[in-house]
Amino acid sequence: MFIDSHAHLEGKRYDVDRDDVLARATNSGIETYLAIGNGDGPETANCGIQLAEKYDGKPEYPRIWTTVGIHPHEANLANEAADSQMLQWARHPKVIAWGEIGLDYFYDHSPRDVQKAVFLRQMELARTAKLPIIIHCRPSDNSENAWDDCLALIAEHWSSSGLGGILHCFTGSVEHARRALDLGFMISFAGNITFPKAQPIRDAAQMVPLDRMLIETDSPYLAPIPHRGQRNEPAFVREVARQIGELRSLSAEEIGSRTAQNFYNFFGLALETANPEARA
Repeated sequence: MFIDSHAHLEGKRYDVDRDDVLARATNSGIETYLAIGNGDGPETANCGIQLAEKYDGKPEYPRIWTTVGIHPHEANLANEAADSQMLQWARHPKVIAWGEIGLDYFYDHSPRDVQKAVFLRQMELARTAKLPIIIHCRPSDNSENAWDDCLALIAEHWSSSGLGGILHCFTGSVEHARRALDLGFMISFAGNITFPKAQPIRDAAQMVPLDRMLIETDSPYLAPIPHRGQRNEPAFVREVARQIGELRSLSAEEIGSRTAQNFYNFFGLALETANPEARA
């Protein structure tokens, strides 16, 4: 049993074969995936809801849960109308988190002061919706600037909510992981943990307690070795589990099972609710 806790399958890169991608996931033992609701900006942040509704009740495909939120890349598109719309979408029964939100100082598609302001507003909205948050954090080259800002804002404006969150596609240091754990966050590892130069990520994966860990693909990005350079897909989350298993002297199946249970526990989902077909 495996869960891909973060993927973007709504894009055009999957329009031709999305059904096949999801069928391969099922055949690979992936029972659930979390469809991230960012889209191309606020107007399409219901993209995950649309996928969850389309594939609901079809046991040949993984169960789909979803999120809503404004990615830092599109922070300059945020406005009050978008906030109101996303609060409405957040009431959908398939929406279980707010995100991905945060800071991206690598690409700077939106000015940093705008990113910070929108990040704060997104945390306010998530608190109103009583949803945990999913964090995107990427610093500029050879810097910890985004990490320092992101973790400081979470500590000041979010930790008191008690709702927690997930640091998705973790790329920080062991120290960043420790700070996030202290703030009550889960740490999610993606395919880049398999890359040759990713030793700091592997070091963090050895330190993070197994009950605070999730795995993901971040599809279509960051396909793991041996699929690097290809379009990523949920079936490849097994390679993330395999790498972590090697680090922890456990099987990929054990990592898959433990992180799947973490997912259900964190989001308050009973196994029967998460996958009713499994009761048969």
